[in-house]
Amino acid sequence: MLEKIKADIEAAVPGCLLEIVLNSSPSGQHSLLVEPARAIEVARFLRDSPDHCLNYCSNVSGVDWLDKEISEKVKVKTLADGVEREAEEVRKRHSPGYLEAVYHLYSMEKKHGPVILRLRTENRTDKVHLPSLTPVWRSAEFQEREIFDLYGIIFEGHPDLRRILMWDEFEDHPMRKDYIEPDDYEYEPTAHDDVLAKAKQHSA
Repeated sequence: MLEKIKADIEAAVPGCLLEIVLNSSPSGQHSLLVEPARAIEVARFLRDSPDHCLNYCSNVSGVDWLDKEISEKVKVKTLADGVEREAEEVRKRHSPGYLEAVYHLYSMEKKHGPVILRLRTENRTDKVHLPSLTPVWRSAEFQEREIFDLYGIIFEGHPDLRRILMWDEFEDHPMRKDYIEPDDYEYEPTAHDDVLAKAKQHSA
């Protein structure tokens, strides 16, 4: 089904870059990675196309992918005692991290779904902008605000992008994988276990 949706989008939005992201878990819910620059066009097509009619966005979630180091084995030729030999060498390369917004779409009319769309930022530092899909699916509004608050993705074109759980002066994004929790627990009324230990450390 996802292959057909991909082909339909490519026909309707020429030049759009799409990639099917496979899911090896038992759910097997594969998803479609969409380039941010064409995301609004893709979203409107999926919503308005009579063949798909994906008119309901049930949920939007954020994902944080950290930077990682990838080790790869490559074959190299070496020269020893005048004899050329082939050997394996491990080379490491850095893969920069990124943030994702993941949309689960359904068709109320055709009773099918979910169709899962992924939008990916360029990195997780200074290029964290994605287009808001709230103008296409109104139900995405509060969920994009939550992702903005907890992950730091800035949704361009969102009608009211502001924090929804944390206070305005709060710094950082608590759902980031490298988020460091503060140890300031002196006002915790029922401090116990790990919280109590951190409160004692802070007061010391």
